[in-house]
Amino acid sequence: MRDILSRSRNNGDQALLELPDDEMLSALRMVAMVDGRKVPTVTGILLAGKREAIARCVPTSGAAFQVLEGTEVRVNQDFDQPLLYTIEKMRAMLEPWNPEREYEEGLFRQPVPEFDHRAFREALVNAFGHRDYASLGRVRVLVDDEGLTISNPGGFVEGVTVDNLLTVEPHGRNECLMGALKRIGLAEKTGRGVDRIYEGSLYCGRPLPDYSASTSANVTVFIARSAPDKLFMRMINEERERTGRPLSLRSLLVLDALKRQRRLTLADLCSQIHATDSVTRSTVENLVEAGLVEGVGNASGRAYMLSSRVYSRSGKDADFVRQSDIDKIRYPELIMKLANQQGGTIKRRDVEQLLHLQTKQAYRELSKLVDAGELVSVGRGPGAHYEVSR
Repeated sequence: MRDILSRSRNNGDQALLELPDDEMLSALRMVAMVDGRKVPTVTGILLAGKREAIARCVPTSGAAFQVLEGTEVRVNQDFDQPLLYTIEKMRAMLEPWNPEREYEEGLFRQPVPEFDHRAFREALVNAFGHRDYASLGRVRVLVDDEGLTISNPGGFVEGVTVDNLLTVEPHGRNECLMGALKRIGLAEKTGRGVDRIYEGSLYCGRPLPDYSASTSANVTVFIARSAPDKLFMRMINEERERTGRPLSLRSLLVLDALKRQRRLTLADLCSQIHATDSVTRSTVENLVEAGLVEGVGNASGRAYMLSSRVYSRSGKDADFVRQSDIDKIRYPELIMKLANQQGGTIKRRDVEQLLHLQTKQAYRELSKLVDAGELVSVGRGPGAHYEVSR
């Protein structure tokens, strides 16, 4: 335990290292006073108990680490040891199956593992720390051709769902156990370990962790194998160097959504990152100020996309032009289509609603079609409208 604390540096409660062994165990609530003597708690037995004590007191605490290549079983190891041993052993067992790629930026080279080390640790600790020890089943780690899967018995605790994982107030099923894991340095101290799991994928521009296979009986997270997106990584690293601090998780989620879907409205982004309108708006505005995102359109029809600077850095200027100007190019076509569908007439208000334009902008688009001989202006005042030229 002291070795783990020493290696964890700022992650664990280093003050524990100054305590004698018996005081450290009491501080971690691994022992408690019963009838004037100290006896191990369930947390103590799970973390550092003997196999016999674990089998007697918490017989459902088993785990398994498996590696499959196609249909061939390369590793299949069961664990019935204390969690401090099991977690450290599983982390070491992943290494041979977690190849690294080199990411080059100027004169520097950065190794990027296929599965982020910190994300794996947090997902693994969460599986042990939040599982339901009253349920049969094991914590299972599976590495196969598709990716990494970590599952544990017991569904999400009350109030937590797949949709609010990143926003719900942190709370767990085994608070005493998770408290000890945090102080030892194995779990995220803030209780936001799931943020670290997402960041492990986001910083490399990879697909997001997938919790969709979770049920009321188990929680399952899948992290897909995927090459890092070097251009996305460069954008994030350059912004961190410019500001001196990393981008927030919400900012990363917005950038990832725009990278994947090109163009989204504020309402779309709210749904994508599971945040309120005001929070999402603030996040997007900060990214606009940073020059990473640009707005397109006006009023309720306003959408957002990665900025011209981002597209230019990636050598995709044509993609930016296509995303930003495609609607403007189609304005005349859309106006004429609506006019024909309405029996050959159209009003300025129709154009405002169709294209989400302001009054002056709608008028300019209609005037262009009049000048081109496609439409004819008819009447003035409230009854004014435009007719298709015959």
